[in-house]
Order: sequence, then C-alpha cells, then structure tokens
Amino acid sequence: MKVAFLDRDGVINKEVEYLHQIKDFEYTNNCISGLQSLISSGFSLVVVTNQAGISRGLYSIEDYVKLTDWMVDDLKRQGVSFLDILFCPHHPEGVVPKYTRSCYCRKPSPGMFLNARDRFDIDMESSIVIGDKESDLQAAASAGVGHAFMVRSGHTVSQACIAGVSILDDLFAVACLLEEKNTDINI
Repeated sequence: MKVAFLDRDGVINKEVEYLHQIKDFEYTNNCISGLQSLISSGFSLVVVTNQAGISRGLYSIEDYVKLTDWMVDDLKRQGVSFLDILFCPHHPEGVVPKYTRSCYCRKPSPGMFLNARDRFDIDMESSIVIGDKESDLQAAASAGVGHAFMVRSGHTVSQACIAGVSILDDLFAVACLLEEKNTDINI
C-alpha cells in the first residue's frame, strides 16, 4: 500500500500557532480537492503531526481530539477519509510533566512514520510526504519514504534540506502535479 503522509498545520489547514479551536481552523487552498485527488491516485492518507502545545500546557489532549474529530467528520462528508492520524504531544521544553520529554515519535524523529508502516504494511518507497517544515522531510527520509514535497506556509527551510525536493504552493498543487504525472512520482 502506498501512503501520502501529511503534516496537518500548514498542509491541511492554514498555519495558526498552536491551533486547537474549531473556530480558528481553515483549510488551505483547495485542500479538499487535493485530498480527493490523492485518494483517486491510489494513496491512503496518514496524518503525522507534532502537537507541542499539549506539552506546553496551551491546550489539552481533549482539545486536540475534539478538533481532530471535527476535521475527520467534515472531510468524511466530502469523501475524504484517513487510514490513520498520528500525533506527538511531547516536547522537551514543555510544562506538563506527563508530556515533557524527548521522544522517538516527535518529528524530526521517524517514530510516527514507522508506527504507521508497521501497523499497515506500507510500501515506504512508493509513498510520499507532504510537509511544510524541515522536520517533516527529515522524519520521512529517516523512515525511508520515497518522495518528498514541501508546501509554502511561511516556514524557513535550509537549502541542504530541500535539495531534490519539489516545492509547491500547497497540497492541491502537489496533488495536481502527481495527477499530471499519472501518479508516476519519478519527478
């Protein structure tokens, strides 16, 4: 099975610092059409998202779950479903003791990707990642994800990190590029 690993903030929804309320959630440009196109191209969708706001005490796991459930239900009505949604609540500089630590799941570590691979028998080489930060690409590379795409959300990324990576405006542009190539992602 091939998967499109997607970061959430900046890829699915517009970048909002420590997003945790439904009223602040807004999809990126043509996101829903892009997700539908990825599914039509044979990709299963897996979200892999760092949620440091939990360890920083800015919102709770319950807040995160409420927003995620709302997003899943909203997208399901549009014919978009996810194979899995993985998140990391940890951060080494947090204030909530339960979540204050370094861990193997927090990007740039590959833990969330490897967890999904092992649970769903994912073909990592034929899979893609769509992210907006260096840590997304580093985690995917460490997990053996075959193809990386970067979307512009305002984060600065080093030239070394983006060598050989397609950089596009948003998830919809990535989906259109893949569709043009008939999902032959030897780009």
